[in-house]
Amino acid sequence: MAKHVAPVYPSTMRLLISLGERIYQARLRRRIPLVEFSQRIGVSRETVYRIEQGDPSVSMGTVARALAVLGLDLDLNLVAQEDPVGRKLQDGAATIRRRPKEPQL
Repeated sequence: MAKHVAPVYPSTMRLLISLGERIYQARLRRRIPLVEFSQRIGVSRETVYRIEQGDPSVSMGTVARALAVLGLDLDLNLVAQEDPVGRKLQDGAATIRRRPKEPQL
């Protein structure tokens, strides 16, 4: 039975394809053959092909292992490191806590 994959937005699909292409180019620059790369990641050649094509059904863990083999895994620390929109939303939702007034006798 085929695995269900949620639909992917076109802009996200373009990003995945671009990431796959960069992984492919990094593998070629390092002169790592497809078979060796797949063995080092621990997946089939078909899965490596799917990574390099930007297939959204490939798990994030598998892509992370591919990046680790290429020595690019620390780049994952840069993903969503800065979140200016989230910070503005957080700051806008912040409320000032005040002490309740003491009752006057």
